[in-house]
Parts: sequence; structure tokens; C-alpha cells
Amino acid sequence: MPDHRRRIGEIFRAFLLLGLTSFGGPIAHLGYFRGEFVARRQWLDEKAYADLVALCQFLPGPASSQVGFALGLMRGGPIGALAAWVAFTLPSALLLVLFAMGAASFEGPLGSALLHGLKIVAVAIVAHAVWGMARQLCPDRPRATIAIAAVLLVIGVGGALGQVTAILMGGLAGLWCCRDGAVGDADTLAMPISKRVGMICLAIFAALLVGLPLLVMAGAGQGLVVVDAFYRAGALVFGGGHVVLPLLEAETVQSGWMSADDFLAGYGAAQAVPGPLFTFAAYLGTFVEGGGMITALLALLVIFIPGFLLLLAALPFWHELRARPGIQAGLRGANAAVVGLLGAALYDPVWTSAILGRAEFALALVGFALLSVWKLPPWMVVLVCALGGMLLGVGDT
Repeated sequence: MPDHRRRIGEIFRAFLLLGLTSFGGPIAHLGYFRGEFVARRQWLDEKAYADLVALCQFLPGPASSQVGFALGLMRGGPIGALAAWVAFTLPSALLLVLFAMGAASFEGPLGSALLHGLKIVAVAIVAHAVWGMARQLCPDRPRATIAIAAVLLVIGVGGALGQVTAILMGGLAGLWCCRDGAVGDADTLAMPISKRVGMICLAIFAALLVGLPLLVMAGAGQGLVVVDAFYRAGALVFGGGHVVLPLLEAETVQSGWMSADDFLAGYGAAQAVPGPLFTFAAYLGTFVEGGGMITALLALLVIFIPGFLLLLAALPFWHELRARPGIQAGLRGANAAVVGLLGAALYDPVWTSAILGRAEFALALVGFALLSVWKLPPWMVVLVCALGGMLLGVGDT
């Protein structure tokens, strides 16, 4: 029991630090997770991590939060999964609620320069992740070719459709040209979830998706209206992150809960804080009539629940499938496609939104060197690039 408690504490501390420093959006979060849990703590290897990323990219919901939830589950069981989610989510949720209450602002030239520095650190983090994963997951010509083809497909098609299609096509290509590899260890992604529990989670997901709108139509109270709105937003989103915004706008602005200006102000603040973009739901919940902290917490919980239910439903069967040689060949191709997906994201939106000139490129290069050569932890690189961004901003004024 004491060992389990120490492990839960380890999970909470690790994800809390990431929740305080993981700027740059979901793709950057995957880079932070890789650096912390694959390279530094060695909770799992590159192949198992890429398998997990591929699965979460296929499922609706916030992919980076699902990956973090699964890592906590693997390390510490259900309590570990809860500890990972709470620690990673809490900092950004609190900041956005404070912003909604008027206690925070990122206006002014110094604040804008700080935000730009945080965008630059995302370039270094994602570049480091792409470089490290490519060395492990694309060691031969077929897989390198799959990764490059995935980059072209994601750039050409764009959006969640391009990402899911790239992973699917990578898996199919792997079945054809990646059968020569040795059979991997199927236990590296073992999760303490039975098939029965997985089926129960799937049934709960479907029951809520169908039942909540019926209860609202029957005249349910304001609390269930909020639950229905945020549950559907979390359940029907492929690609996570920014893709959820149109659904949230329809549920909050068009329903009259808040103004369009308040919605856009909160969206801007959500780009400025670390952690998952889905914590934007906490900001929106404070604007519901009669809301406040309680409704903010309710909205935050509900928007994550469908993605986690689907993940729990898929994990028991994913573990069994990935143990088969044919499936592992497909996974080699899918993992190479994940590297390509990260490579495409490194260009757009990470690079295009952050690197505006020589100075930004130099700062991103310094951050990359600190990660890859000097082996500094990501949070220290965040501080360096944030301060560097502020100095660049001061120099431009």
C-alpha cells in the first residue's frame, strides 16, 4: 500500500509539473509526454508510446489528455489515471476561471511578447519529439517513406480527417512492407482494464449520448442542460483541441449563455495557458446563468468524460489486437505515420505561428539544443524561451 501511494504521488507530481509548463497545444503536449515518460522516466518505450498516441488519435476527444490518462492508468491504476488528469488539467482550468472572473489579463506588449516566447518553445519541444521518435520508429526506408507520405497527406488534406487518414494509410502500408520486424513485447501497454469493464464503459458512453438530449427535451433542469451541451461537445469531436470550438460556440453563444466577445476573449486566454485546450470549458461554465465555480467544475468534468469512456472501452481490445504479428506490422506503419503527423504539425501550426524572423529561429534553435544536447528538462526550456520572447518583445518596442 505505501508503494502504491508513493507511485500515485509520483504520477501527480510529474503531471502537475507538465500541467504548469506544457504550452503549445496538444501536439506539443505529446512531445512533453514523450520527453518525460519515455526518455526520462522510461515508463514505456517509444513503440508502446506511439501505439498509444495512434489509438488516441483515432478516438473522439482530447488526444493528449487521453494519452496522459492512459499513462496514469498504466502506472497507477484508476487512481493513477485520475491523479494524472487532475494534475495536468487543474492549472489551466484555474487560470481560465480566474480570467473569466476578471482576475487575469494578457494584454499589453510585454504580455504579448511572453505569449510569443511560449509559442517558440513549442517549436523546440515538437522538433525534439519528432527527431527522437523518427530515430526509433523510422529506422529503415519503408518506414521513413511512410512518415514522409504522412506529412504530405496531412498537409494536403488538413484537419482531423488528414490526421486519421494518414494513420490509417500508414497502418495499411505497414501490413505490406513492415512484416520483417521482430514481434514486439505486447505487455508494454498492459492496462488494468478488463473487457467487461470496457464494454460497460462503451454502454455508458452511448447511454449518455442518447439519453441526455431526451432528458433536456423532456424539460430537465439547468444542470442537465449544461451536462448535455458539454458532453456532446466532448463526444462528437475528432481531432480534439481547436476542433471543439465550433460546437462550444453553438452551445454557449448561440444559446445566449454569453456574448461572442466574451467567447473570443476566453479563447485567446486558452491559447496563453499551459495544459489541454478542453479546459476552455471551465471558462465557459462560469458564464452560465446561476453558475460560477460549481458550474465551471461541472462543465470541465463533463467535456472530458466521453473521451475517457471511449478510451477505457478500447484499451482492453487494443492490447489483445496489438499482440498479433499482422497487427504489429500494421502498427509499425501507423507509428511511422504518427512521426509524420508530428512533423506536419511542426510546420503548421507550430512553426508558422511562432517563427516570424531570424531572432525567433535562433531562440527556437537554442531551446532545441538545450533539450537534445544539454538534456535540460522541458520546464527549464519553457522558462528560457519565455524570457527570451519577452526580451525580443522589449527590443522591438
